[in-house]
Amino acid sequence: MKRVLIITYYWPPSGGSGVQRWLKMSKYLPENGWQPVIYTAEDAEYPVEDVSLEMDIAPETEVIRRPIVEPYAFYKTFLGIKKGDKVKAGFINEGAKKPSWKENLSIWLRGNFFIPDARRWWIKPSARFLAKYLKEHPVDAIISTGPPHSMHLIARRLHKKLNIPWIADFRDPWTEVFYFDSLKLTKRSIRKHKKLENQVITEADKVVAVSWHEAADFEVLGAKNVEVVTNGYDEECTQNEVKTVDNEKFTVSYTGVLLPNESFVIWDAFKELCDENPDFNKSLKINLIGHIDNSVKKYIYEKGLGEKVDNVEYMQHSQVLDYQRKSNLLLLLIPLAKGAECILTGKLFEYIVSGRPVLSVGPVNGDAAKVLSETHCGPTADYDDKAKMKEIILEYFNKRNDNQSIMIDGDEVAKYSRRNLTKDYVRLLNDITQ
Repeated sequence: MKRVLIITYYWPPSGGSGVQRWLKMSKYLPENGWQPVIYTAEDAEYPVEDVSLEMDIAPETEVIRRPIVEPYAFYKTFLGIKKGDKVKAGFINEGAKKPSWKENLSIWLRGNFFIPDARRWWIKPSARFLAKYLKEHPVDAIISTGPPHSMHLIARRLHKKLNIPWIADFRDPWTEVFYFDSLKLTKRSIRKHKKLENQVITEADKVVAVSWHEAADFEVLGAKNVEVVTNGYDEECTQNEVKTVDNEKFTVSYTGVLLPNESFVIWDAFKELCDENPDFNKSLKINLIGHIDNSVKKYIYEKGLGEKVDNVEYMQHSQVLDYQRKSNLLLLLIPLAKGAECILTGKLFEYIVSGRPVLSVGPVNGDAAKVLSETHCGPTADYDDKAKMKEIILEYFNKRNDNQSIMIDGDEVAKYSRRNLTKDYVRLLNDITQ
C-alpha cells in the first residue's frame, strides 16, 4: 500500500464543515491502495467540536499530532471573551450592536500581521519535524488542504527539500475567496498574500479545486495543472431509511453558518406568503441549524417570522442529516459577494442525497446551480428574484403531502459520493507518483 501525507488543520475532534472533506476522503483511501498519514494540530482552537466524527477515521490511518501556537489567548483577552468560550469562525456578529472598534482592529491585525493566517507560527516547526519524520517513514505523495493556507506552506517546504510529489487542495480559494476584501488588508499585505498564493499554485504538481469556477480562477492566476474534485456526501452516513416528514408543518431547513451578506429577500418572500396565504402562515416552520449572524436574526424577527424559527447553534453531524431528511424543503443560501459563482459547499451534496427538494438562492450561472440542475434536485432563484422564490416555495408547500415530490437522477447524484470522489483523487495521486 502506498502512503500519502495529508497536512490538515481540521481533524476530529474538530466539527463543522472544514473537517468533512479529508476525514471522508481518507476514509476511502485504503480500499484504493493508499494509506493516509494525517498531520494535524494538537489542542487546536476549533470553533466547534464533534467527537462523534472520530468513528469515521479509517483503522489504517496514521495520525500525527503536534503542538500548535495560536494567538487566540491574546484575542480572547483583548475582546473580553471568556477563556473557555469558542472563537467563532468567519465574520459572524453575535451581539446586538455593530462590531466594536476592538473587533475591527482584530480583523485588521488578523489580515495584516498573520499572513497567510493565524497558524503561520506552525509552518517552520512542522516542516522541520516532518522533514526528519519522512526520512525515517517515507511517503509517496503529499496533500495539503486549506484554508488555513499555512498548510500549503508547510507542504511547499517539504516538496522543495525532499522532492516528494505534492497536491495543493483548496477547499476555498485564497485571494479570490468571498471574504478576502473584508480583511482590511493594506496594499503590502495583499501583495504578500498574492505572492505566497502564486508560489503554491505554480510549484505544486497539481492544484485541486472544489468547483469549476474556482479552477478557472486559479488558471487565470497562473496555475497549470488544475483539477476539480468536488465535495460530496458519505453514502455510509446517508443509507438510513428516509424519515417520514411531519406534514402538519411545512418545514423549511437551513444548515450551516449564515453570514450577514446573504440575500435578505428570501425572508421577504416568506413574509409575503404568510400574509397572502393563511394556510401557509399556519403551517410554516423554519429550522436554522448553525451559527446565524445577528443581523440575519434581527431581520427575521423584524419581519414577524421569529415565532416560526427554531435556531439550534450546533448539533452532531448525524443529527443534522436527520433534520435534513425530515424537512419539506431545504434552503441553500449562497453569500452575496465576489466569487459567489464558485461556492460549492459540502452541505449541498448532503442536501441532494437527502431526498428533499432544494431551493437555492444565488447566481443562476453558478456551480451550485449547475449541480442542482444536473441532478434534478431543485431550482435556483437569483438574489433579488422574490417572485420566483415565492413561486418555488408555494409549489413545494402544495406538494408537501408527497414525500417523493421531486425526480432525482440517481446516476448524477451517485457520482458525488465520497467513495466515488476518492477514486477520482486516487487517479491524481497515481498520476503524480508514476
